[in-house]
Amino acid sequence: MTEKPTLHPRNRHQGRYDFPSLIKAHPDLARFTITNPHGKPSIDFANPEAVRVFNRALLKAQYGIEHWDIPADYLCPPIPGRADYIHVAADLLAEDNGGEVLRGAQVRVLDIGVGANCIYPLLGHSDYRWRFLGADIDSVALASAKAIVQANKLDKAIGLRLQPDRKHILGGLLQTDERFDLTLCNPPFHASREEATRGSQRKWKNLGKQDPKRKLPVLNFGGQNNELWCEGGEIRFVSQLVAESVPCAAQVLWFTSLVSKASNLPGIETALKKAGVKALRIVEMGQGQKQSRMVAWSFHDDEARKAWLAR
Repeated sequence: MTEKPTLHPRNRHQGRYDFPSLIKAHPDLARFTITNPHGKPSIDFANPEAVRVFNRALLKAQYGIEHWDIPADYLCPPIPGRADYIHVAADLLAEDNGGEVLRGAQVRVLDIGVGANCIYPLLGHSDYRWRFLGADIDSVALASAKAIVQANKLDKAIGLRLQPDRKHILGGLLQTDERFDLTLCNPPFHASREEATRGSQRKWKNLGKQDPKRKLPVLNFGGQNNELWCEGGEIRFVSQLVAESVPCAAQVLWFTSLVSKASNLPGIETALKKAGVKALRIVEMGQGQKQSRMVAWSFHDDEARKAWLAR
């Protein structure tokens, strides 16, 4: 039997949450703390405000982020899983650096779809001191991300940019002289709102939270249309990202994306082969019952990637 992947060894969120420490860092969390059926402290993950305050406490206690908030109905991310993506991506860069993890502002990362929560730049800068550019098609999301960056005095580490053409992902986004060691992307997983709603309902059922007497949120972590679904769903989005990565091949060392559905991998691999990539990695990731994977591709061969990092 194949073991399911677990959190990355460098992930700060191993084991149970330390609620006394979290409440000490952010006392407001006490209002949302409950006792779960196992007699352990937890929060009601069906309450969007509880999840938002919980994230605020986690970010302050474990990452030193003093200010974090998002507009109502925007995606409130599960932080342990987001952190795992950062660590897996760090290992990817380390492959071409003699196994040594790269840290510092010389590493530049593009976050495609940074969102209102700005979570990947916050985690990546805190853990590795990388420098980020976060891009999005949503001006409201970017305004929220900007407020987070400025409130935490991270302007020199995290830049933000609007993608003005909603039909494109990378097209027209980068300046000709820009270079990135890594791109990150958490694509819209669903093909429609209905599909996203069904997925959330399945999640509630699996968590044993479905109670006909109680009105639950449609989507437990919130999210705008472009954050959760797009025409054609995940496979179309990632396939378009692959196609648009070709003109930017010389500007990026490694392109990466999360892929939530294993059934989408064959189609994505076909798109990557057609694009003529020189290197391809698929890394399984796991957080509890949730399984995901990072797909990474590069248009540079082994020697070229090592030379890139040596420079």
